[in-house]
Amino acid sequence: MTDQPTVALLGTGTMGAGMARNIAAAGLPLRVWNRTRAKAEPLAGSGAQVADTAADAVRGATVVVTMLFDVESVESALAGARDGLAPGTVLVQQSTVGVAGAERLAKLAAELGLVYVDAPVLGTRKPAEDGALVVLASGPDEARATVQPVFDAIGSRTVWVGEAGQGTRLKLVANSWVLTVVEGIAESLSLARALGVDPEAFLDVVKGGAMDAPYVQLKGKAMLAGDFTPSFGLDGAAKDAGLIVEAARDAGADLGVLELVQQHLARALAAGHGDLDLAATYLEH
Repeated sequence: MTDQPTVALLGTGTMGAGMARNIAAAGLPLRVWNRTRAKAEPLAGSGAQVADTAADAVRGATVVVTMLFDVESVESALAGARDGLAPGTVLVQQSTVGVAGAERLAKLAAELGLVYVDAPVLGTRKPAEDGALVVLASGPDEARATVQPVFDAIGSRTVWVGEAGQGTRLKLVANSWVLTVVEGIAESLSLARALGVDPEAFLDVVKGGAMDAPYVQLKGKAMLAGDFTPSFGLDGAAKDAGLIVEAARDAGADLGVLELVQQHLARALAAGHGDLDLAATYLEH
């Protein structure tokens, strides 16, 4: 039987806080760190040890999990953690950083003597709180037994997709669909409004049919209610759209629709909606 890993989680924001609570609830020893300590302090009540520095958090850890905004914030956290990192520690990188970002972090992990597992997740705030994320894991086979207790704690399912970096690629594909759907909902509701049709009628007419999906109803109703409580922040969605378009161009794929979605998200970001849910793209239609 595999020993329980000691876990350090760097980043306790929208996603990381819920993940931390589920890791602690699973009985795994856990230390957490966040750049703004106040965001991490409530986790002490859930059984996590709150560290003052990233180096303190990772010292003695078997598995280091990063759940931060972008590649630069992950690099900064690892730079701060460097003095506490031991060779052979498994780095589970779960932020959405794009193809080039994942390659940068793989190189940094090698320089630090870490075992690199690229494992972004599908899901937003609620699945993170419920331990129902889908983990898109990629990395060396020998790391699987070590990290699986962590994945079991945070997720409903783990899908191993090959060598490190493949998880990030699949995450970009999945997020391209999420962003396309949300933009499509916003445009359909806006078109209804422009044509003098009750936008609610659109949601009603597709409900339960082949064109429906839980996300259509969830985000559509939120748009009409003006409820943009962040579950997947618009700033993160805009960042991810840029990563998707960049990866597509580098790979020679034509993503004309996503390029327009990226522009619309950038417009909403420029309008000051970055701290709202990505459904707030509707405000700029």
